[in-house]
This record gives sequence, C-alpha cells and structure tokens, in this order.
Amino acid sequence: MSQKTWGGRFEGGTDAQVEKFTESITFDRRLFRHDIRASRAHAAMLAEVGLIAAAEADAIRAALDEIGTEIEAGKMEFSISLEDIHTHIERALIARLGDVGRKLHTGRSRNDQVVTDVKLWVRDAIDDLDGLLVELQRSFVASAEREAGVVIPGYTHLQRAQPVLAAHYFLAYVEKFQRDRERLADCRKRANVLPLGAAALAGSSLPIDRESVRSALGFDSVARNSLDVSSDRDFLLEFVFALSLIATHLSGWAEEWVIWSTTEFNFLDLPDAFCTGSSIMPHKKNPDVLELTRGKTGRVIGALQGLFVLVKGLPLAYNRDLQEDKQAVFDAYDTVSGCLAVAAPLVAQTKLRRDVIASRIEDGFLDATTLMEGLIARGVPMRSAHEVVGKLVRLCEQRKCRLADLPDAEFATALGEPGASATGAAIKQSLGVANALAAFKSYGSTAPTEVAKQLADWKTKLGV
Repeated sequence: MSQKTWGGRFEGGTDAQVEKFTESITFDRRLFRHDIRASRAHAAMLAEVGLIAAAEADAIRAALDEIGTEIEAGKMEFSISLEDIHTHIERALIARLGDVGRKLHTGRSRNDQVVTDVKLWVRDAIDDLDGLLVELQRSFVASAEREAGVVIPGYTHLQRAQPVLAAHYFLAYVEKFQRDRERLADCRKRANVLPLGAAALAGSSLPIDRESVRSALGFDSVARNSLDVSSDRDFLLEFVFALSLIATHLSGWAEEWVIWSTTEFNFLDLPDAFCTGSSIMPHKKNPDVLELTRGKTGRVIGALQGLFVLVKGLPLAYNRDLQEDKQAVFDAYDTVSGCLAVAAPLVAQTKLRRDVIASRIEDGFLDATTLMEGLIARGVPMRSAHEVVGKLVRLCEQRKCRLADLPDAEFATALGEPGASATGAAIKQSLGVANALAAFKSYGSTAPTEVAKQLADWKTKLGV
C-alpha cells in the first residue's frame, strides 16, 4: 500500500523534487499535539455513532497518546515523503494498529482536519499571548505606582505640549495593551467554531456527530457551511492583524524609549541587562532590545500582507495554496510573543531620571494651554484667548524667559486692560507646571485625582 494518503489513484512514485517542493512537515510538526487531540475526539465520536467499535476507539486513542509521547521526546523520524504532520501521525498509528488505524480517517478529510488543528493551535496561542500581555500591563502599572507624583512633559509632534503625570503616561500603554487583549478575545470567538465534519468540502454521507466532537474539543459552535470551512482562513487573517497591532504598539513604545534614552533626552535609565555595547566605542550603551522590538514589527506586518495576497484570489473550496498560511502565522506569533517576553521585565527594571526631568520640566511652555483655558474661564472667547497666549509666548521667546517670569502688566496689556496689574496677577496663578497640573479636572485627564482612580482600578483588574 502506498505511503501517500492519496496513492491509490496514481501509478509509480512522486518525483523527489515534487516531494521536497510540496512538503510541510518542516514547519507544521508543531501542530502534533492539536492533531492528536482532535483525532482522539474524532475516534470517540466514530465509536459513539457505531462506525467503529468502542474497543477500536480505545486502541486508537491509546496509540495516539503513545505517538504524542514519542514526538514530544524527539523520537519520531520525520520524512518529507510523508508530507505533513497529519500523515506522519496516521502512518505511525497504522504501523501500530494495522486496519484499526486505517479506520480513524473515516468521515473526515485532511481539509477539515488541518483547519481544525490550526484553530486549536490559534486558541492556545491567543491564551498564551493574553498571559504575556497581562504581565506587560502589570509592569506598566508597577512603574506608574513607583513613579507616582513625577511630572513629565507630554508631547505632540515630538514637541513639548502639556505636563502629565508619569503615572498617566504609563497607564496609557496599559490601555493600548488592554485593547489588544480584547481584540484577541474577540478573534478567539470566531476561531472557536468547529470545522471538523465538513470533510473535503461537501460534508459526509456517514452518520457522524459533529456536536459530539464540538463538545469534546471545547468549541463554542459548529461551522454551518461545509463548502466555506475548508477555504476559510479569515480567523488567521484576523489573528495576525491583532498580532500586527500588538507589534505596532510595542514598536511605538520602543521608539519612544530609544529617544528618551539618548543623551539629548536622558529621561530613562535602562537596565544594563537589556542593552548591549559597541565593539569599537567603549562608552556605548545601546538599546538593542528596543531597537529589535521596533524592527521585528516589520516582519509581523509583512506576514499579514502575505496572508492577504495568499487568499485574495482563491476560488472555493480548498486549494493547496493554503498550505502557505502556516509559516507566516507561526512566525508572526513567535515574533510577537518573543517581544512581549522581554518587554515586561525591561519595563519593570527601567527607572525615570527624576532629577534630569525635574531640571527641565518648566521649559517649553507646558503651562500655556492651561493659561489659555484660565482666560476662557474668565469669559474670554477661546480664539481670542489662544491669540493672547500665543503673543505672550512669542514675547517670552524674545526675552528668553518663561510665562511666569513676565511682569503682571504684560498680561493685563495682552488682554487689552493696560494698568490693571491685579488682573495680570490673578491670571498668573495658573502658571508653572505644578499649577497647570493641578488645574486639570476632566474625566480621564492627567489630574492627580483622576490618575489615582485609574491606577487603583487597573491594580484591581490586573490583580496587583
């Protein structure tokens, strides 16, 4: 009997170059646990509906467990002549059980078998990623608590904008990664639909019980259209899209900290264990982990684009092109999980250079917007207040001073009230970073009371 699962139709063997070209065992072997799990559930179902005997199902499941142990121990010899992990496991089963092993594939095709295995793998991958994201969130929350009370400049266009609490800054990343967790959870819902039982594309004439397999494998529901099942890779596109957004958030954070660790900013003290040196410049401390995190994002986004191109023109139902989905998905997952694994301890061990930040916190007119809003609160139209403060900033730039350094009279004059020094003195009460920070009131703002509430809420949610 041919080693090929489809060999009966063909005369002679497959060309060696074709075997090398079409194999997937070099990368899909990581699905072996999921293939065995799905096969065990399928065997139990076949016995339940009377397509195989209960004793045969027991023998199949016991043999599958033995095969899994063998693969886990690195004792299975893989061969490109057996194409993929599914055929390897089936052939090992037949070698142990003979005709009983040959009965396992009853009522299923490699088409629905493969997509079932991949969905089981995606579920596990999502659960693992969620754990890594939680650890990263906890690291940011710990940093927010450690640096409570520290004020840093907030930026737009990489120009100083308004003062924010460092805790507010750290919690911004907690929010980003929470959205990533929610996207993954939502993706998991659509991945958690059982394909097995759709067979090649049209279903089966045998009395299989798909609901039994669904329950055994923990899927939420059963795929309703057999023609759709074997061609559907939407869940992989969605999964890698979610990975791409995680990578993008990591990349933005990494870019920021690369900049903040420069001598020019000098905001951060990065841990030595997460940096490297130079082969020629002995003074260098390079943020290589951050740079690689930023760089690896391109691989993940590239995987997403590759998957889109892969499926963009495929007719129903299964086409062999879909074999090419796994390498992109596996690599995207490995890349993102690797980045997350080093991100959490890096965040946890990085400290703000408080003295450096404090020495320059009053630079850059961080209180200008608060001054404008103070004028608005006094009845000055917003656009008029904006223009007044803009002129005062320009005056400060000419005099090389801060807003708080201007005489009271300058504020009164800018408002069209020359000589009203009391007005100018009252307006100046909002100046300075401390006063500007204290002036915030809105929900979700960097107001100290708001940040304290958010920090307490996240500590409860994340169990820290």
